[in-house]
Amino acid sequence: MLDQRAQTLLKTLIERYIADGQPVGSRTLSRYSGLDLSPATIRNVMADLEALGFVSSPHTSAGRVPTPRAYRLFVDTMLSVRPLEEAVHQLASQVQTSLQPAGPQQLVASAAQVLSHLSQFAGVVLTPRRSQTFRHIEFLRLSDKRVLLIIVTPDGDVQNRIILTEKDYSPAQLVEAANYLNANFGGHSFDDVRTYLRGELDALRSDMSALMQAAVQAGSDAMADTTRESVLISGERNLLGVEDLSSNMERLRKLFDVFESKTGLLQLLDVSSRASGVQIFIGGESNLVPIEEMTVVTAPYEVDGQIVGTLGVIGPTRMAYERVIPIVDITAKLLSNALSHH
Repeated sequence: MLDQRAQTLLKTLIERYIADGQPVGSRTLSRYSGLDLSPATIRNVMADLEALGFVSSPHTSAGRVPTPRAYRLFVDTMLSVRPLEEAVHQLASQVQTSLQPAGPQQLVASAAQVLSHLSQFAGVVLTPRRSQTFRHIEFLRLSDKRVLLIIVTPDGDVQNRIILTEKDYSPAQLVEAANYLNANFGGHSFDDVRTYLRGELDALRSDMSALMQAAVQAGSDAMADTTRESVLISGERNLLGVEDLSSNMERLRKLFDVFESKTGLLQLLDVSSRASGVQIFIGGESNLVPIEEMTVVTAPYEVDGQIVGTLGVIGPTRMAYERVIPIVDITAKLLSNALSHH
């Protein structure tokens, strides 16, 4: 779409705007672009770029600033993320130090803090889904037609749910039902039990099948409560110091809405977990990022080769992408390694 001259001027404009935070004028472009062009020629190219939606002109300045569309072109085709080997080792060392051997929850929380500290923006981590399987269940009769379902997960967590039944079950019947489920489905999910029962109800006594159906539903609800993903955020206050995000009250309100509801972040991080490698979501081009001046850089992380969550950095569109991208990439890889060896 753009010829080489226009690409060079646009790349120069974006780099200068990221560095200085000020609208970029023709004189600055002439000085930094390395092109031997007259100011009139540069202004003509800028007018063409503005017509194409790559730059805009703030009312108070003769200079221009990049649009989300320009940032997208920049990160997709113009950016060379080749940090020096020494810088990579230094970054990896900092992340590794912060992710000292700890439990999985501490490792994930540390990753959010590392991302925030190294980027000086906000770090965000979508926590891993916990196991949906059960290791062992028990039924405990509470009173007529009220049974306590006790679920023990492979991690040793215990969940309790009360089941209201249509008939009164004796303790012996409850033990019989629990033994049947444990013997046939221990280590499986309640969805597996439901699928099996759907085809085998005729083979079970009607009184037992009713209890098991109630147990499957209650068990599924209990496990859904414990396996729901959550978002950990660190360093939100860093963004209050970013003028691009905090100088406008409406923008600031939207920013806090993002952190308060977390629903949008969950959707965005869930989407990025389906792709491999670093993903960049730039505000203004995606409904997932509600603020035009905001960018989210994400990468999935794994346990034993299986993607279990996503992490990333939330910052302004005017960020040093060549620095933030390796931070996110290396943190994801080191967190994956730490969790897999836990």
